Order: sequence, then structure tokens, then C-alpha cells
Amino acid sequence: MRLVWVILFVWLVIGALAAGQRSYYTAKYVNCSGVGTIAVTILFGPVNYLGGDPKFSCQ
Repeated sequence: MRLVWVILFVWLVIGALAAGQRSYYTAKYVNCSGVGTIAVTILFGPVNYLGGDPKFSCQ
């Protein structure tokens, strides 16, 4: 069970690094789409480096 938590943590850290490399954290203003894109990018984790580019939009 401990291994699952470690893998989950590493997965989320990789996603957070991908969001940082895309400069999502330095936006001048925050809106629903920006926060959603950051969250989805973090949840995608390593998939970001395999060609995934998740975007989120609010209506």
C-alpha cells in the first residue's frame, strides 16, 4: 500500500513540474479555465511528456 502512495505522489509531482514548465503558475490573472488547466495538467502527470496537452475550459 505504501508503494501506491509513493507512485501517486511522484505522478502528481511530475504533473506539477509539467505545469511549471508551461508557465501556468505565472499567469497575471486567474480564471476558471486557468485553474482547471493547471489541475488537469497535474492530474495527467507523465502523460504530459508523452504528447498530452490537456486543456480545460469553463463556460
